[in-house]
Amino acid sequence: MKLSDSEREACRATLARDGVCVLPNVLDKEQATAMRRSLTETADLYRQKGGETFLPYLDPNDRNIRVFNLIGLHPDFRELILHPTAVSLVEGLLGDGFMISNFTANIALPGSASMALHADQALVAPSPWSAPWAINIIWCLDDANEANGATRYIPGSHLWQSLDDLPDDPMSLTQAFEAPVGSIVAMDGRTWHTSGANVTKDKERALLFGYYTQDFIRPQVNWNVLLAPETIAALPVDLFNKLGLGPSANSRQGGALLKAMKDRQLQR
Repeated sequence: MKLSDSEREACRATLARDGVCVLPNVLDKEQATAMRRSLTETADLYRQKGGETFLPYLDPNDRNIRVFNLIGLHPDFRELILHPTAVSLVEGLLGDGFMISNFTANIALPGSASMALHADQALVAPSPWSAPWAINIIWCLDDANEANGATRYIPGSHLWQSLDDLPDDPMSLTQAFEAPVGSIVAMDGRTWHTSGANVTKDKERALLFGYYTQDFIRPQVNWNVLLAPETIAALPVDLFNKLGLGPSANSRQGGALLKAMKDRQLQR
């Protein structure tokens, strides 16, 4: 799916107002089914490599399956992380100077419970959170709804700038997004949210979380260490650069500042 200008602007407006925007039909049924199959294969491979899919410090029980290093484990995810529709939404909020901070999956099995309420930008940058420095692009590989554990979020909470802005009972303000399989959900990194509880008897809910940040924020994972050398060698140039694998690091802001100061001096 390629976003029209009107669709892009409508999503950006909703994202600015609520902190979350749902875009359906980004993947068709066949593409979503193939990606869901790839996730199942990747989860099995992750376990075979010794990865822990239950993290007690994140989840209250083992019914939430966590899968990390999607980019390193399956080529489908190396392609999906820079999907044009996703990148369009990321650039709309962060500009083109963004980095890929992480790419993970969460499969909520029946009986899964909610993790602690949090905002992803607050996990990587201290307050005040006065501007958007991060965004999540969430891929729905199953229908996502309140019953099967869709992400719960607080509309408008992306405007809170510190912990002092949180009300006494923020969980009571959360609501689940509703999104059919194949949708993506763009979520401002400042939006407070949590995984929902899957209260169904037999329905799974698989979501992928592409996490992007401004390039002055260190990624959540060290891609140079996490990715195998042969994987790094085979990466396309754009993905290589957005993972921060080149020799240059936190220099874009400085370059822009020096150019601005040079231009200012020339105008005198």
